[in-house]
Amino acid sequence: MTGTAGTADAVSRERLRRWRLVLGGEAADGTGHGLAGRDAAMDSALSSLYGKRDTREARERKERSAGLGASAPAVARWLGDIRTYFPSSVVQVMQRDAIDRLGLSTLLLEPEMLEAVEADVHLVGTLLSLNQAMPETTKETARAVVRKVVEDLEKRLATRTRATIAGALDRSARVSRPRHRDIDWNRTIAANLKHYLPEHRTVVPERLVGYGRASQSVKKEVVLCVDQSGSMAASVVYASVFGAVLASMRSIRTRLVVFDTAVVDLTDQLDDPVDVLFGTQLGGGTDINRALAYCQRQITRPAETVVVLISDLYEGGIRDEMLKRVAAMKASGVRFVTLLALSDEGAPAYDREHAAALAALGAPAFACTPDLFPDVMAAAIERRPLPIPEP
Repeated sequence: MTGTAGTADAVSRERLRRWRLVLGGEAADGTGHGLAGRDAAMDSALSSLYGKRDTREARERKERSAGLGASAPAVARWLGDIRTYFPSSVVQVMQRDAIDRLGLSTLLLEPEMLEAVEADVHLVGTLLSLNQAMPETTKETARAVVRKVVEDLEKRLATRTRATIAGALDRSARVSRPRHRDIDWNRTIAANLKHYLPEHRTVVPERLVGYGRASQSVKKEVVLCVDQSGSMAASVVYASVFGAVLASMRSIRTRLVVFDTAVVDLTDQLDDPVDVLFGTQLGGGTDINRALAYCQRQITRPAETVVVLISDLYEGGIRDEMLKRVAAMKASGVRFVTLLALSDEGAPAYDREHAAALAALGAPAFACTPDLFPDVMAAAIERRPLPIPEP
């Protein structure tokens, strides 16, 4: 019985501990449970961000903790603390909350702060939005932070993207008189099942189906047209990475165009996505029609071109002209894809009326994760239905 009672007491104490950490503030006093050591440090880090606590424990900790305050050294220490006590995914959420709730954006202009933060896509977006205000002493550190995130994304996404799209390019170039090594045997057998000879237990392949031979010539052209308004920051980061990956494939000619109320062609910088990102300017208005007009003028082989518009569709330009332009591109043979976002965050707030109008033109708008993007591009290249995720 003693062992059972001891176990029950341990469970009860653990429950009180968890409630104490969850509640914080004055409500925590009702648990009758104090914090010490690692738990007290975790609670201090949380209270610095999510609200000062006037409990006795909080008052005692004030002497040991400087809080976030307004100085970079204090914030750097706090960043070190949360990386010690919380997993990386939680650290990234807390960093974003600190930037939003406590107005810490200006502190990211200091090298000491940048060296302390846990780098992720959202931090890159914040740095890009501060690019114009960033002092020269910070820019080198900021580029190093951005490069680390970009390189991590490329490692995760590049191999599968190249393999998926290369396969789509090969399938889109199937020929009816292939060389032996270029025969697609699965499709050849499927196409000749009616010629099966039971007595010989074999299929007579009267029609061969094969892949086109690999060549150095450009097979497809891809235009990424990316909205660089502030709400699209994560999409801009991923689009730059994917643009660089596509540009590395010799059989695809890739163009990257970013826009707000102005249009900037960053194609010449696609060999380095970090240069691309620092060539963007997050924020400002949106003129989708002007951006699409520029992209339309660059198209020379409509039937071999895929245009990917990445935007939340809040159009500040001329709506009817935008829709007419999309219709004209599709009529000329362009495969048009509309992505409301290219990120792991799901569909953002977006203009539903414009999305419905595009869907009526045969260009449904949907949010796309980075992991799904290669499949979307492969389907667009092969001109088959897009793998639109369930809402």
